[in-house]
Amino acid sequence: MADVPVAGQSVVLWLRMRRFFCDNETCPLKTFAEQVDGVTSAHARRSPRLRGMLESIGLAVAARAGARLAARLGLITGRDTLLRLVRAIPDPPIGTVTVLGVDDFAVKRRHTYGTILLDMATHRPVDLLADRTAESLAAWLRAHPGVTIVCRDRAGAYAEGARLGAPGAQQVADRWHLWHGLAGYVEKTIRQHHRDLRDPDHDIPRPDPDRVAPLDVEQVTIAADIDRVETQAVVVRIREHYQAVQQLLAEGESISGISRSLRLDRKTVRRFARATTIEELLIKQRDGRPGPLERFKPYLHERWNQGCTTATVLLAEIREQGYTGSYPALTCYLRPFRTVGAAPPATPAPPKVRDVTRWMLQHPDDLDDHDRDRLNEILARSSALERLSFHVASFAEMMTGRHGERLDDWTAAVEADDFPELHSFTAGLKRDHAAVVNGLTMEHNSGAVEGSVSRLKSIKRSMYGRAKFDLLRKKILCRF
Repeated sequence: MADVPVAGQSVVLWLRMRRFFCDNETCPLKTFAEQVDGVTSAHARRSPRLRGMLESIGLAVAARAGARLAARLGLITGRDTLLRLVRAIPDPPIGTVTVLGVDDFAVKRRHTYGTILLDMATHRPVDLLADRTAESLAAWLRAHPGVTIVCRDRAGAYAEGARLGAPGAQQVADRWHLWHGLAGYVEKTIRQHHRDLRDPDHDIPRPDPDRVAPLDVEQVTIAADIDRVETQAVVVRIREHYQAVQQLLAEGESISGISRSLRLDRKTVRRFARATTIEELLIKQRDGRPGPLERFKPYLHERWNQGCTTATVLLAEIREQGYTGSYPALTCYLRPFRTVGAAPPATPAPPKVRDVTRWMLQHPDDLDDHDRDRLNEILARSSALERLSFHVASFAEMMTGRHGERLDDWTAAVEADDFPELHSFTAGLKRDHAAVVNGLTMEHNSGAVEGSVSRLKSIKRSMYGRAKFDLLRKKILCRF
C-alpha cells in the first residue's frame, strides 16, 4: 500500500505481490519479496520514479531550495536527503574521448582551483579534477587512453600533464587565450608610450592677454596633479617595495627569499626585480582610471575663468550634471587655481590607455567614426604606436585566417622592433611553439570549455558557496 498525491488528491495504491521462502537451512536469506518493475525496489523506502524526481531537483537547485521546492510539489524530503541522493548518483560512462578540452576553475577564488575536462565532440563535461596540477591531468590521461588532441590554455601545468599522460596527442593552444595574452602586452606597450596619446597642440598653452599668466597656471596645475598622484598610498608603497627589492637583489638574495622577507607574492617580487626604473611600475597609477571629477574639468575651467570661484556654487552646478564625487575632492582640485588666480584653458583630455588598446584590438570596421578618427590621429603622430598597430593587425589576420605557418615570420618581425613588452609575449610563444602553431592552424578551440566553466560557476553560486567538491562534481557531470 502506498499513499501518493495525484492532481492534488491523496491516492492510495494497493499492490498485490508474492513472497517466497527458502527452505535451505544453509541459505542466509530466508524470504524473498517479488518486485514490480518501475514501482518498487528492494530495500528502498521510495519508488524509482520518486527517487528520480528528487535527484532531478537536487541536481537543479541547492539543497535547502530543493527541499522547499519538493515540499510545494508534494514530495516531502529534507536537504540532507537531497544531498545524499545526489552523491549516490553513479557517474555517467566516459567512453573514449578523442578531443579533450582542459581548463581550470575556482572552487574558492584565490585559494582552491580544480580542473574541468570536456569531450569536445559532444561538448559535455566528462570529469572534474580536484586540483590543476600536471600530475593529476597526466594520471587521468593514462587511465583514459585514446585522446589524440588536447585543447588547453597557456598554462604550463596542463602542457606538462598532456605531454606526460598522452605523449602522442597534439596540443592546441586556444586562440582566445592567445589574443587575450597579446592584449595585455599591447596595453603595457601603449602605457610605455602614453605621452604620444596627448595632442601636442594642447600641451603648449597659447598666450592670451585677457588671462593672467596662462603658462604659470598650466605649470601649477600640472604640478598639483603630479603631487596628488605621488602622495597616494599605493604609489608610496610601490616606491618602498621597489627600493627594498632592488636592495635585497644587490645583496644576492633570491626571488623566493625576498618574497618571504617582504611578505610579497613571488610574481610581484619578480615584476619589481625586472623593472629597470621605478617609472615602469608607476605608469598605470599615473594614468589611472578617470575619477568622478574628470569629465567636469573643462566646465570648471570655463566657469572659473568667467569669474565663478565659489566651490559650493560650482559643486551645485556639476551635481546637477551628474557629479557624484565629494566636496573635498572639488576643493582640492580648485586649490591651484586660487594660488595663481586663473584656470588653465579647457582642453580635451587625452584618451585613456585602455580605450586606445580597445581601438587597436578591435576590427576597424567595427569602430565608430569618432573612435576610428582618434586612433588614426594618434597613429599619425606616433611611429611607435603605428608599428604596434601593424603587428596587432598582422596577428589578428594570422589568427582569424588560421595561418599558423606565418607565426615564425611574425615573431621575427616583432623581435626586430623596439617593443620589450611584446618580446616577452613572443618568448612565451616560442616556449609553447607547437601548441601555438596548432591553435593558429587547426579548427579546435576552447570555447565550449569556457561555456562549461561559466555554467559551473552558476551551479556553485546556487549552492551558496558551501558545496563540497564531490557534490559539485556530481552536479556538473549529471546535470548537463
